[in-house]
Amino acid sequence: MIDLAGLETRPAQTWGAVRLVPLVRPEPILDLRLHARVYGDELSVVGLPDKSVYVAYVPHAFVASWTGDGSPAAAYGTQLGEPLDRMDVRFRRRMARRVDKNRLRFLPLHLALEGYLALHFRGPVIAWAEWSRQAVARGLSPRAEDARTGAEVRGLEDALRVFEIHPGQCGLLLYAGDTLASAFVVPHPDDYRALHPTLVRDLYGELVHEYATFYPARDFPAVIDESRVSSLADLRAEAARQEREWAGFHDSVMAAGLLGSPDRVEEVYRLGGFRLRRFLPAFDRRAENHIGETITAEDGRLAYLKTFRLSQAQVRRGHLLRVLHEHDWRLEDAAAALGGTAAQLGTRLERAGFGHLLRQDVLDRYRRVNGHSRRTRPAGGA
Repeated sequence: MIDLAGLETRPAQTWGAVRLVPLVRPEPILDLRLHARVYGDELSVVGLPDKSVYVAYVPHAFVASWTGDGSPAAAYGTQLGEPLDRMDVRFRRRMARRVDKNRLRFLPLHLALEGYLALHFRGPVIAWAEWSRQAVARGLSPRAEDARTGAEVRGLEDALRVFEIHPGQCGLLLYAGDTLASAFVVPHPDDYRALHPTLVRDLYGELVHEYATFYPARDFPAVIDESRVSSLADLRAEAARQEREWAGFHDSVMAAGLLGSPDRVEEVYRLGGFRLRRFLPAFDRRAENHIGETITAEDGRLAYLKTFRLSQAQVRRGHLLRVLHEHDWRLEDAAAALGGTAAQLGTRLERAGFGHLLRQDVLDRYRRVNGHSRRTRPAGGA
């Protein structure tokens, strides 16, 4: 689970369909600091340890600075560059790379996205008859997924511009149409103030874009019990009660899907007494599914968090790959686990964008079988 202990939820601010929920630290983390290294709008190509490459829009990297003895660490300032008029390609070495003794450069969110794209990337380990030569020789390569920049999410830029940053704020939960889209947490309030503008250039799922366009955020009005108020002290107490009730509702209901999301966690790097990890969800099609990365201290405190909510199509792809892997890529066994036939699974793979993994004659046969099944299904059948 993701533990937000040490962070306090403050009242939300809304702008159109966008709801921003601030997270405040009463005690900031001093021995780990973050700042941004701005790259611009060119395409980035990152070499991976398995000799494959990751290609994406990477507007900035984060640089983590830490101390080994618990003394305060310093953070550099950051600024956003102007958009470029041309599309360049920039080559980078690794997702997370040490740039000094106590400084690590890593690509925020792309650590998590690369982990999702590499999910069972090698494909079938046994050359079963149904799989194409490409599936056996190259696995899922190339594999691509779509994302939106914050500039494309309706109302987000305005919401971030007018957002009132709280004293001690170290994070934010971003909702579109009251659907949790992203979480962002940093160690120190100064880091957050410097990195707040980067949210408009971050990557967001297509669900966020849709909800921000079509679903306005609901109001949560604070209702003061007049019978309890006879002085300014009573009014302050009622206001504090409303804040506590809102925080309890938010943390137990609105953010519950994120906090219980991680299913598979992988350690990426050790930063002194801190750990950089990325996580994947369970790909439950009935629940929220978030990928992301964290930095946690030895005592379990969450120093850094960045998440990306998968769309339903991305969840389906992850679910199919996981089931295939669990059954050694045997179509019949995987189909039985999914409650269907191999032909139906073949059609699902094609709809999910994995049709090229199947031999063409096998895929054509599955299409014929499924077409015949649809024509002969009795009226009213499930």
